[in-house]
Amino acid sequence: MSRDRTTMANAFPVDRDDIELIRGAHPPLWKNPEPDGPYNLVVIGAGPAGLTAASEAANLGAKVALIERGLIGGTCINVGCIPSKAIIRTARLYADMRDAENLGGDAQDHLHVDFQRAMTRMRQIRQRISRADSAASLASAGIDLYFGEARFSGPDEVTVAGKTLRFRKALVATGARPALPTIPGLTEAGYLSNETMFDLTECPKRLLVIGGGPLGCEAAQAFCLLGAKVILVQREPMFLPGEERDAAQILSDALAREGIEVRLNTEAVAVRTEGGKKLADLLRDGDTMTVSVDEIITGIGRSPNVDGLDLEDAGVAYDATGIKVDDYLRTTNPRIYAAGDVCLAYKFTHTAEATAHMVVRNALFLGRRKLSELVIPWCTYTDPEIAHVGLYPVEARQNGIPVKTYTVLMHDVARAVMDGEEEGFVKIHVREGSDRILGATVVASHAGEMINAVSLAIRSGMGLHALADVIHPFPTQAQGIKMAGDAFRRTRLTSFRRHLASRWLAWSRR
Repeated sequence: MSRDRTTMANAFPVDRDDIELIRGAHPPLWKNPEPDGPYNLVVIGAGPAGLTAASEAANLGAKVALIERGLIGGTCINVGCIPSKAIIRTARLYADMRDAENLGGDAQDHLHVDFQRAMTRMRQIRQRISRADSAASLASAGIDLYFGEARFSGPDEVTVAGKTLRFRKALVATGARPALPTIPGLTEAGYLSNETMFDLTECPKRLLVIGGGPLGCEAAQAFCLLGAKVILVQREPMFLPGEERDAAQILSDALAREGIEVRLNTEAVAVRTEGGKKLADLLRDGDTMTVSVDEIITGIGRSPNVDGLDLEDAGVAYDATGIKVDDYLRTTNPRIYAAGDVCLAYKFTHTAEATAHMVVRNALFLGRRKLSELVIPWCTYTDPEIAHVGLYPVEARQNGIPVKTYTVLMHDVARAVMDGEEEGFVKIHVREGSDRILGATVVASHAGEMINAVSLAIRSGMGLHALADVIHPFPTQAQGIKMAGDAFRRTRLTSFRRHLASRWLAWSRR
């Protein structure tokens, strides 16, 4: 059965790096301080949002209490972004080694994958990065750190480990947990989620991944490259149903080439165990087939952590989608705010941190920063990566906004050709008749890095014409962004302007 690893400080030490991580992120002998209230800000949850808010508020002189029931760092450091991207990097190394011949090297017929070494490297990186936000470092920054289950006992107070903390303002930043698909027999047979798959010490020989969203696609590709025979099941007719179709198709083709058995329009309807194997019944178009696997990973989404907080006693409204907030991130109790995955549809670390900054300004300093004004990019870290920011063309048209798209294929970008990374494209969408950027999608090996330039342009009001004026070092794959700007500029050269230019040049020769 899946467990919330971020709350189980004594449950997942696999090696000495995990032991060191726990010593810093939830010291076994930690003694909670005596409440010194009322606090300017009480923060519940020490994930990205909670850490950001507590640290910034304390740095500005506020009296801050931070409550964490499990490991400091939350999902991101312990069971999310940090461990997953560390494993993805090792998986890409093996992908490059298999592709050595196309990169001018010698291909290896029998490539040995050291799975245990890859996982050890991941745990070393996780432990190293976690040091920056250790319990000791937070306490030395003037933050009163409490470990235990937080519960609201009124509109302006919260209890933890038998102590009552009163507050002027509070922030709920408890994050989210994996959503479990309702598949008969899955819990009894056992499964992995992002909270448990990093505990593996051996690579599964056969692996079923349920869900073709970002987590499912990343896990399927990484474990395939590390030696697993992977079956990826997606109920929808395409991966990443929210992304542009040609972007998702490029990823679908890449996964199939790597040997992943892709089953779209397919649903896992039952799971059982037999002879030490997990048998999963897969339904497609009325036909059922059974596959035998060693492990199952679920990646169908995340649910907000709202249970056990006694939010009703604080007058805070919530439902299955999370805590209800207004555009300033206030809950239905004006003393209490929320940030990050517990209240947002965009469940990303960078969004959690951005909204935490907003809460500090709005709650403590009468700020008026709005959630609706944020420009939020995101990226799926497969190979190639898929990154997006702003509106999709279909969204713009639904809002009555005419759209013009400028597309550059990566096989026309010199650095992508040199790197052997020609799959993908840069698409920048502008309001037709202007250079106002509405959104962009980048599919490339380094799309997550490339999308930043477009995010900055949208946030600062720069048009596509301005992106064409940016000088890039040559050669880089980000040149694709400039090339899209150049394509826009060429369309602005109308026949009338050409006529004026030619008349001027002819006159200047006299």
